[in-house]
Amino acid sequence: MSTQMFEGRGHAAVYQKYRFAPGKELQQTILDYLQEKKAIPAELAVDVGCGSGQGTQFLAEHFKKVVGTDISEAQIQEAKDTLSMPNVSFLVCPAEELPFQDASVDVLTSFTAAHWFDIEKFMREAERVVRPGGCVAISTYTVDMSLRYGDCSEKLTKIFRECWDTILKYSHNRLKFVLENYKEIFEALPFPDKKRITDIYDKIPMTVEGVVGYMESASPYQTFMKNDPGAAKSLLQETEKRMLETMGVSSRETPVEFWVRHVCVLGCK
Repeated sequence: MSTQMFEGRGHAAVYQKYRFAPGKELQQTILDYLQEKKAIPAELAVDVGCGSGQGTQFLAEHFKKVVGTDISEAQIQEAKDTLSMPNVSFLVCPAEELPFQDASVDVLTSFTAAHWFDIEKFMREAERVVRPGGCVAISTYTVDMSLRYGDCSEKLTKIFRECWDTILKYSHNRLKFVLENYKEIFEALPFPDKKRITDIYDKIPMTVEGVVGYMESASPYQTFMKNDPGAAKSLLQETEKRMLETMGVSSRETPVEFWVRHVCVLGCK
């Protein structure tokens, strides 16, 4: 069974507001692979662990029918409330028990979610539901992140990483899959034709508020909040204050470049 996180409506709402869609470089990496393997055009794409639907929306632009699945009812409700497209639907179900017939899925994806799954069971499901010639694309952004703004990018990144390092002390042990660049997930993928790309860099347009909100949406921060809400809130407030002072601005809406590194596991059945 998947590890159940992001369950509460409050957390799901923060997740929907501040989590970002797959960046352009990641999107292009996936699309190039699918074109190379002649997996597109295709009928059905399934986005497993879709959360509030950021990755599902990207798929909707390229596939005739897209289904987002997640174990969290709160996340699925957020997705339904914010993403209304005629070719997209959402289902509540575990990643290890997908309600699709054998060999019925053209493309199976998971964006920054697979580390929460029971990897062995999920891979058996992937092998079952993906059609011959179909593809899998599993990705995550890593903890390798930086900020760029004028001539204070280095200082800004240092402030961000100091905060992030404190938050990561509350990490669930399943984040080890992310820290090892999805190596174990890559090895578990049962398709013989597969590859892992670890150096996809994306510039995500953000604001100061968005960067702080992203940290708030992270599962380790939510654990921090449960353990010591006062210290957790204070950390984000102080971090935002330091960021604004370093940038020499007062508005939380000030744009900033948020650079992230993605890892992507790709396979063709």
